[in-house]
Amino acid sequence: MRRGYLPVDSKLPGRSSLKLVLDRRPGVISRDSAVRRGPRVSAEASQAGSPTGLAADGERPLRIALLTYKGNPFCGGQGVYVRHLSRELARLGHRVEVIGSQPYPVLDDLDGPAAGRLSLTELPSLDLYRQPDPFRTPKRDEYRDWIDALEVATMWTGGFPEPLTFSLRARRHLRERRGEFDVVHDNQTLGYGLLGDVGAPLVTTIHHPITVDRQLELEAAKTRQRQWSVRRWYAFTRMQKRVARRLPSVLTVSGTSRQEIVEHLGVRPDRIHVVHIGADTDLFSPDPSVARAPGRIVTTSSADVPLKGLVFLVEALAKVRAEHPAAHLVVVGKRPEGGPVARAIERYGLEGAVEFVKGISDAELVDLVRSAEAACVPSLYEGFSLPAAEAMATGTPLVATTGGAIPEVAGRDGETCLAVPPGESGALAAALTRLLGDPELRTRLGAAGRERVLAHFTWARAAEGTVARYREAIAAPAAPLRPLPPTTGRPGGRDDHSANTRSTRKQGHVLTVELSPVPAPPRATAI
Repeated sequence: MRRGYLPVDSKLPGRSSLKLVLDRRPGVISRDSAVRRGPRVSAEASQAGSPTGLAADGERPLRIALLTYKGNPFCGGQGVYVRHLSRELARLGHRVEVIGSQPYPVLDDLDGPAAGRLSLTELPSLDLYRQPDPFRTPKRDEYRDWIDALEVATMWTGGFPEPLTFSLRARRHLRERRGEFDVVHDNQTLGYGLLGDVGAPLVTTIHHPITVDRQLELEAAKTRQRQWSVRRWYAFTRMQKRVARRLPSVLTVSGTSRQEIVEHLGVRPDRIHVVHIGADTDLFSPDPSVARAPGRIVTTSSADVPLKGLVFLVEALAKVRAEHPAAHLVVVGKRPEGGPVARAIERYGLEGAVEFVKGISDAELVDLVRSAEAACVPSLYEGFSLPAAEAMATGTPLVATTGGAIPEVAGRDGETCLAVPPGESGALAAALTRLLGDPELRTRLGAAGRERVLAHFTWARAAEGTVARYREAIAAPAAPLRPLPPTTGRPGGRDDHSANTRSTRKQGHVLTVELSPVPAPPRATAI
């Protein structure tokens, strides 16, 4: 067995224990199911494969399975990554099948030689966090197998099940299609299921360790109950640590993320390869016909979590408006209901100066960024920062913090952006005030930012670097079996907080999961 670790029908590590009587009914949608696609796009790569039947690098085209448990581009950076990387891989001459769960990925419809090389297979979960009824309990006839029961039981106990349950469904699907793919590329699922035999060499992208998000949320938690709830929600990071240490090939998007993966997840440095991602520089480009709106600042916030630093930008806006009364903020993201950001808007009387927009098209997003006099990335930490690269690509001047890998993208303070320390609203206000009051500085930083992105951060470059790592993984000898280490005490540790047990039976499956009463789980975050 190639890279075999943990059979699907074995006991899972952790606090939950499983007693299984399986009927092994497949619970996936056929690869012939309808493909969800986004709008047509113009070519970014200089060439789309080769007319001789070879890929752009002169080698045999690869058959790639690209896995993503949360791949919709409107839900965060992971979806943007899947959309743009899959497109550029197809343009390089490879066949790419994106295998994803709800909210389903949106893929681009390709023209020319790349047409037909990109497809989507829907691998449905129970979609427990969908709107308008998140944290729902499914009806009895929705359950298909023991994985569904595990998904619901984890949600009931305040945990986040999707990385584990998607990995189990994906491995079952890939085993049924053994021999159809040359390489399997996992987009940060890091679930136990992918440690087993998936039928092809495995390459994994880790954008940044989710343990960073967990740490920031714990620091922001004001009560013990909230801290407990955060720990339970992020209990899946224990699994991700165990899985990450056993992966043969890890890709990440920045040098900063590489160091964080070593420190937080314990992955050996020689297994981690940096492949920078970037902006769609054909779509995100300057357009002089789009008028700048005086005082407009634009930012992106995919989730109302401390990591994004939006509350500091709102506080900064209140200070900026003392000198620039026309200053206003447009946030690409969902308006938060309650929480620090909503309270800050109310406290400073900014209801008319802060606007939230959601679900806009690519063209509308680009024109919004073009119309701003300043773009801002106020995050406390980012593993890369696609919003920074995309704003720079449009020629919009950028104010950004130095959190995480943002300086790696945005460049030096005063040359390609204005850089400020993370978590300091006063520094943000000073930089934005300076930028809004200096048209020449805006023009210079905007042009320099665009040049930096073109030189270093494009999706065509990202695809080429990714293919090189695919070929290395395919050529490498099969890794020996490396079982999970034995655990002592309570395997799930304090993050599982279990006290009693409940059993669920469904059509031949028996699931035993340890449960205890829990407080309301945290908001579903972009992961």
